[in-house]
Amino acid sequence: MTTQWTNEAAIRQWHAIPRAVIEAMEPDGDFAKRHLVNPVLLRMLGDLRGRRVLDAGCGEGYFSRMLAGREAEVVGVEPTDAMFSYARDKERELRQGIRYVQADLTSLPDLGGPFDAVVCSMVLSAIPDWRPAMRACVQVLWPGGLFVFSVNHPAFERLWRTWREHGEYRLRSYLAEYEIVQTHASDFHRPISAYLNELAALGCRLRELAEPGLDPATAEEAERATPGIESYVRLPNFLIAAAESPL
Repeated sequence: MTTQWTNEAAIRQWHAIPRAVIEAMEPDGDFAKRHLVNPVLLRMLGDLRGRRVLDAGCGEGYFSRMLAGREAEVVGVEPTDAMFSYARDKERELRQGIRYVQADLTSLPDLGGPFDAVVCSMVLSAIPDWRPAMRACVQVLWPGGLFVFSVNHPAFERLWRTWREHGEYRLRSYLAEYEIVQTHASDFHRPISAYLNELAALGCRLRELAEPGLDPATAEEAERATPGIESYVRLPNFLIAAAESPL
């Protein structure tokens, strides 16, 4: 566990996230998720029709709604008050059949049986004691089920900010585990080997590891409004993994 942090304290940071910030994620996340993360997650998940999928740490629920739009049977789990409430309100409005459950991933309630797939996008790096959360994601799968997760790439977590400031990427510490202070809540750095070794310890078989880069034409179009976005073409800001649970 990250020194001096508990999962409960990390969750409390997110309880009061402004509604405007949550609404800005509609309908398919921010720029990076829209162009770099979502396409890879959906490709890795494949055909979702009739499949039972857990969106583990679903936040405001935008990806749950994308999954439901692809005819998956979706359960979304989210511990924070503000984002859970927003996700629940959107389901009441849209009636997509998504079941939202307010719970900590490290202590899941009965979710109604095994899942064909679990997606955990940009969540593990926000949890201080993250290993029980990954274990829970794997344990709710059918044998051979698909576990897909994304995190900020541990080698390039502050890519855009440092590129904008220096015209290149700079990293001073990689091997240690440490807090990364963000606008609304903290993330936690740990090396790639931590995530992959935990997958191995859980008996999972790694199917694919992706480090997506931004399309140069998209970057050129966005560069005027977001100087430094070209860094996403040159270096990967995200690490996305797909693994199969033990048979």
